[in-house]
Amino acid sequence: MNSSVMPLEKPPLENKNLRTRYTPCHHRRILCIFPKYSRSFGTFHHAYPLMGGVRAFMPPQGILVVAAYLPQEWEVRFIDENVTSAKRVDYQWADVVILSGMHIQQPQINKINEIAHKHGKITVVGGPSVSGCPEYYLDFDILHLGELGDATDSMIEYLDLHTTRPQQQIRFETKERLPLSEFPSPAYHLLNLKQYFLANVQFSSGCPYHCEFCDIPALYGNNPRLKTPEQVLAELDAMLESGNPGAVYFVDDNFVGDRRALMKLLPHLIDWQKRNGYPVQFACEATLNLAQSPKLLAMMREAYFCTVFCGIETPETEALQAISKTHNLSMPILEAVKVLNSYGMEVVSGIIIGFDTDTPATAGKILEFIRLSQIPMLTINLLHALPKTPLWQRLEKEGRIVFDENRESNIEFLMPYEQVVEMWRRCITTAYEPDYLYQRFAYNMEHTYPNRIAVPNSPARTSWANIRKGLTLMTNILLRVGVFGNYRKTFWKMARPALKQGNIENLIHVGLVGHHLIQFAAECTRGDESASFYSQKLLQP
Repeated sequence: MNSSVMPLEKPPLENKNLRTRYTPCHHRRILCIFPKYSRSFGTFHHAYPLMGGVRAFMPPQGILVVAAYLPQEWEVRFIDENVTSAKRVDYQWADVVILSGMHIQQPQINKINEIAHKHGKITVVGGPSVSGCPEYYLDFDILHLGELGDATDSMIEYLDLHTTRPQQQIRFETKERLPLSEFPSPAYHLLNLKQYFLANVQFSSGCPYHCEFCDIPALYGNNPRLKTPEQVLAELDAMLESGNPGAVYFVDDNFVGDRRALMKLLPHLIDWQKRNGYPVQFACEATLNLAQSPKLLAMMREAYFCTVFCGIETPETEALQAISKTHNLSMPILEAVKVLNSYGMEVVSGIIIGFDTDTPATAGKILEFIRLSQIPMLTINLLHALPKTPLWQRLEKEGRIVFDENRESNIEFLMPYEQVVEMWRRCITTAYEPDYLYQRFAYNMEHTYPNRIAVPNSPARTSWANIRKGLTLMTNILLRVGVFGNYRKTFWKMARPALKQGNIENLIHVGLVGHHLIQFAAECTRGDESASFYSQKLLQP
């Protein structure tokens, strides 16, 4: 039924010449759907009730770019099912249903495909999951494998010329990628950014490192590809027109993957912030060796980068060497965290449990690292093998890939499975015990946040809309956490002095983030949440 798929080990070429866009002959209605995530640590769903109209974490960049790339002559409707579900009338309206998503969304992607087929619609799936594992989506009419490029143009031409479902699955695979410098701005006009926890933007794609568990090199390559600074600023302007959540996350695989390019981008971000009155905080994902680049850090501080996610993974040297993450050892990890704090950046750390080098002492070492680093938020996950990664290939040869929907991970650990899960549970419940979490936030309020630049009380920051939003947040936090919360005594130890000092912005940050972490950890204690972002264990979305 299915045509063969070319291997993805070698990244496809990027078309260096301006592409001639296909001009459609027929009118089409395209329904773009982004499936709902299963609840997890990273969805921050416990914070939404404190935020008024927020319904989802971040807009899905990939499918919004595809929506913007589709012919302007076509009608395009976008639905993020993390915000609202697609209705019968949406399916009836559409000629074609296009989906995108990650492995964790596989059940929801296939469910939407079933619904669309019941309505007789052509279905297309693209994005990272199908590009890595096309075999997960055998019932779709069309697979789009790889990034935006010649496959996208071929797909558009096919949809223009056909109105009925194909008899056999068709696969379009990108051979020539569209350069990021030719990417359109995501179709922000199709959504309301006020419904999201934070906004996002992409500057580069790809990462120069080869961490064993990561599928980024196989999907996007080792040589970071770039947008122009002008593109990034245009996207930021478009965001503000659609609504301003107050924070923008750079979703680059590694924000410092090309440091020379970043040095060119940052002055533009600084100028944009100054011209617009610093309307947003920036956050990014970067390797820990960013701490060794003082010039970059100084400019990031001036651009108002306040948070940086670093995949620290583990404090154990042997484990970092085993997973090919030695760049985390270029300077002492704790020292690197303190350097980032000194530039006003709160560090968020990725932590993974289940490496072959783990021992019964690993959990204690992780908890000691948390105590010494004073990092408030850590994404503590069980190791999960993703297809197309060196980890998957190694474990597959060793016969250690396990397919079992009752397990939290698809890996046969060297330690007993239940012991590894218990190590994860001990770490996450201890880390997010309210008093302990608030102690670490208090450290950052004293030693990190004051190192940020003093931003002006500009119209962009003191508008009535922002004041109303702040009042809503503060009222909800004081009521739901300070009055009715089961850790209200801990909350007020921090809240009283913060209120006296007028430190409202940081108090709101701690109240929102801390509430989600504490509630999520409580659910982990009860066994209601997964131990991995990629867990096989079936939970309700």
